[in-house]
Parts: sequence; C-alpha cells; structure tokens
Amino acid sequence: MDVYENVAFGLKIKKTPKDVIDAKVKEVLKLVALEGFERRQVESLSGGQQQRIAIARALVNEPKVLLLDEPLGALDLKLRQEMQIELKRIQKKLGITFVFVTHDQEEALTMSDTIVVMYKGKIQQMGTPQDIYNEPKNSFVAKFIGESNIFDGIMIEDYKVNFCNRDFECVDKGFEKNENIEVVIRPEDIKMVKPEEGMLKGKVTSTVFKGVHYEIELNENGRLWILHNTKNAEVGTELGMDIYPEDIHIMRKENN
Repeated sequence: MDVYENVAFGLKIKKTPKDVIDAKVKEVLKLVALEGFERRQVESLSGGQQQRIAIARALVNEPKVLLLDEPLGALDLKLRQEMQIELKRIQKKLGITFVFVTHDQEEALTMSDTIVVMYKGKIQQMGTPQDIYNEPKNSFVAKFIGESNIFDGIMIEDYKVNFCNRDFECVDKGFEKNENIEVVIRPEDIKMVKPEEGMLKGKVTSTVFKGVHYEIELNENGRLWILHNTKNAEVGTELGMDIYPEDIHIMRKENN
C-alpha cells in the first residue's frame, strides 16, 4: 500500500468524492512535511516518516479530538524528540484537541498544555506541567513526575514545617497546626554546601554521571536523599544541604 492509499483509507470508506480525497491527502501530507510522497511505499519510509503517515491518516478525517496512545514509544530518543516538536507544531496549526497518552514523564511535561495524572483509573491531579511538577497533590504524582525526596513531617503553623528533626521556613499555609503532612523536595533544588554551613548534612553513598548533572545519593541520619548537581562529590565525604523555603512543597497525607 502506498502513502496515498494509506492516508485516503478513511475518506474512501466514507465514499468521499475522488477530487476531494486528492485535495485533502495533498493538504495533510504538506502539513506533516511529506508533500510529494503520495506514491511512495509505506514500508520504504523511515520510522519517523511512517509515524507522520499514521498521524496524517487520522487528521485527514478532520476529527475534533485526536487520541494518540503512546504514538512515539517505538522510536529512538532523537526521533522521539523530533516528533514531539512536530506534533506540537501540528496541534497549534490545526487548533484541535490532542489527547496524548504516555508513561514517559518527560514527554508529558514537554508535550502538554494540561496534564492529567491517573492511577488505577482515578485522576490524581490535573493541571499545567508547571503545577504538576512544582505542586504535586500526593506522593504518587510527586514520584511519577520526576524524582523526589519525600519525607513525613508536621506543619507547625503557616509557613513553618518540621521534618528530618528540625524546623524549616516554607511558603505553604492553610494546614491545621501540627497536622501530619508529607514534604517533597526536588533533587535539583537542594544546594550543596560545606557540612558546617548546611541546614542538614550527610555522607555521600554513591554518585552517577547523568550527562547534564551528577546524581548524588546521600545518607542523612539514616534517611536517603537524592541530589542533582553539575558538580560531583566523592563517595564517603560529608556534604551540607541548604533548602530554600520556596523549594519545600507540602502535601496532605493521603490517609488524612
């Protein structure tokens, strides 16, 4: 089956006139940057081109909503990133709603205007990528969208929380005094300082180079912390940690 027949399939089922089919196929192939590919065999195309053909086949029917169920899962990283940009371009040009299903957290953050995080068929949180990442509603969302340090704590009063056996200033309010809560701190928000200068300190247990940063695991009084930093730290050395109020995120405990 060539590209034309593949893309035109839905229109033929609807018994659309041939001249209309020709015009629509040409228009949608131009949209997905495959103009002039009508007579190419689909199997002769690259993975990324085949993915565009599949999208064109759906778009040519002019749906109001397009469901994309993990469409980029089989592609390699570079091609997947290129297709993410391409899909965003197409969506903005057409203005239709794309419902994009993915288990890839980075892909969800990159692609979405609104994210819906689901678990066991129930919505855990809905919001902008920034809201979901910076203000997760519960530990499932915090763990699902990016890495997190999560600890039990007590909300002493507005703007003050206790966790890891010390008090911290924070920016949250509206909790009961001495309410049991959970604290989320993203690894990239922890500042590495000298042990004697830190709010907390611990011993480095492992480091892994991740390309753009080092992932550093640190044991602080038996509690495991994960830090992301462009600077490395030697295993066995002590590190201090500074945490600013705006980087401490408070969540209600799920069993409250």
